[in-house]
Amino acid sequence: MPALIPTDHSARVVWLGFQPVPVEKLVITSAPLEVMPLRFAGFEGEVHAGLTRPSCSRVLKQYPRNTEIRNVRQLCVVSAEEMAEVARDMGLERMDYAWVGASLVLEGIPDLTHLPPSSRLQGPDGVTLVVDMENLPCQEPAVTIEKALPGQGKGFKRAAEGKRGVTAWVEREGALRLGDVVRLHIPAQKPWAGRINAAEK
Repeated sequence: MPALIPTDHSARVVWLGFQPVPVEKLVITSAPLEVMPLRFAGFEGEVHAGLTRPSCSRVLKQYPRNTEIRNVRQLCVVSAEEMAEVARDMGLERMDYAWVGASLVLEGIPDLTHLPPSSRLQGPDGVTLVVDMENLPCQEPAVTIEKALPGQGKGFKRAAEGKRGVTAWVEREGALRLGDVVRLHIPAQKPWAGRINAAEK
């Protein structure tokens, strides 16, 4: 029995980007692409690429900082619709996807930030990304926006709650191109019954 279900939901790739250097002084430096070749380690030359990574503050309850762990944060996937809502709530005319360090911006999947972990996004040539989990808002986009638009950055974290997109890693190699359509596949399982009792402790 298949463990993943192809859905009727698909999305168009409207932006591709990469971050060639680490964040400096909390400012993200990203550049747009037309084609993104993807290998098992992610996009070669991108600061988040690699089969493993040093653990960070997101997993301090699991590992000491800088423990070598599997890299499930190779790519940052965001929704064009959700980013438009964030921009509106911040009083901006538009959101520059480079400001949020987006690798991939998709248009067409509702509530993308809350896709079930382990969902797949599959491109035309078979390239497949596995959704890790929600990408929580952080200070880096806020500082980046503030530098570009003084007085505007401080509202990012609150506006982006529940709309920051997801992190993902490459399960099958291939390439994504602007205008490509990716299809959503979701795990064939019901929500975990213990979730209500799994409050943060």
